[in-house]
Amino acid sequence: MPSIHASNALQPFRVLDLSRVRAGPTCVRILADFGADVIRIEPPKGVDPNEAMFAADRWSGDFQNLNRNKRSLTLNLKKPEGKEILLKLVRDADVVVENWRPNVKNRLGLDYESLAAINPRIILASISGFGQTGPYVDRPGFDQILQGMGGLMSVTGIPGQGPVRAGLAVADSSTGLYAAIGILTALIERQQSGKGQWVHASLLHSQIAMMDFQAARYLNDGDIPIQVGNNHPTSSPMGLFAASDGNFNLGASGEGNWIRFCNVLGKTEWLSEPEFADEKLRVKHRARLNGLIQDVFSTQTVDHWVEQLNNAGVPAGPVYTVPQVFEDPQVKHLGVAKTLSAWEGGERQFITQPVTLTRTPAHLERSAPGWGEHTEEILSDLGYDDQGIRRLYKDGTV
Repeated sequence: MPSIHASNALQPFRVLDLSRVRAGPTCVRILADFGADVIRIEPPKGVDPNEAMFAADRWSGDFQNLNRNKRSLTLNLKKPEGKEILLKLVRDADVVVENWRPNVKNRLGLDYESLAAINPRIILASISGFGQTGPYVDRPGFDQILQGMGGLMSVTGIPGQGPVRAGLAVADSSTGLYAAIGILTALIERQQSGKGQWVHASLLHSQIAMMDFQAARYLNDGDIPIQVGNNHPTSSPMGLFAASDGNFNLGASGEGNWIRFCNVLGKTEWLSEPEFADEKLRVKHRARLNGLIQDVFSTQTVDHWVEQLNNAGVPAGPVYTVPQVFEDPQVKHLGVAKTLSAWEGGERQFITQPVTLTRTPAHLERSAPGWGEHTEEILSDLGYDDQGIRRLYKDGTV
């Protein structure tokens, strides 16, 4: 079988990807980019009423970016032979990833215990909105729902304007990352025990984990985080300021940065100002301090201040639009975007993996597959002849 191996790092492993939308494909994309043989298993066209949401537009940049380096097998798991084919694949697989509602895999007989009975080394990764048990186990969960329930929307936005969703899928993407970490940990542990295990991650838990210091402040100090707009909740001066020609971000937290910052602005008298004597006082008197800083910043351009501050070791940076991001020289140097030929012809651009391994780095080898593009080669490898494959197509199994 001509597997796709984008890297040597995970080349020995085969992953069966039953996931859809974002959290699951994000998880599996990491494994694929580091060389796992990933088989994306999806229903034949017309079987799933929600297919337009997660599979129909194969050419979209989002679908391509989520599903590169994978092969595609169509399989109708509601048909007995469709499930039989999946279980044949499970026998030699290392990982199965799914993000159905928790009761679906039990109904299909694809729960961990059933899979482990066929292959004791299998690792089942289950991604859900709310977890595999508990009072919300049957609830559907989308990213924005969990941004709200995980606290993120309550601390995002300008004070007084009401809750605001983050401009990216924080709950989905972080759950995919946490699930991938769980899978890799389980693969390492399997080297010792020889046994697989069930890995599960939820959008709710992941979103709360991403709250990190905001949640820890509440749990340990009773400090309830609120919206502070573009200011940092516990550091000052730190936030968004306007230069003469646009906005930029400043991060002058900590005493060392504060001293360097005052020197850059030529405002050393601020160092002896009682209201600015330490970080807590600068946060308390932030409105006054920010006003003084803004008066100075408005006299020069973004480029001037970013250069002067960075040269002094004070973090500062422009606020880019998305097109400007990809024109930045450091972004280009890091190889953040890569162009590949797509399966229908033409080219697509992809975001590369942000983690670099020096000996076995991730690679982007192929664009996302066409719907069922590899069905015949995968079935042939399982022992089906041409006649058998035609029969499976005819009866809607694949």
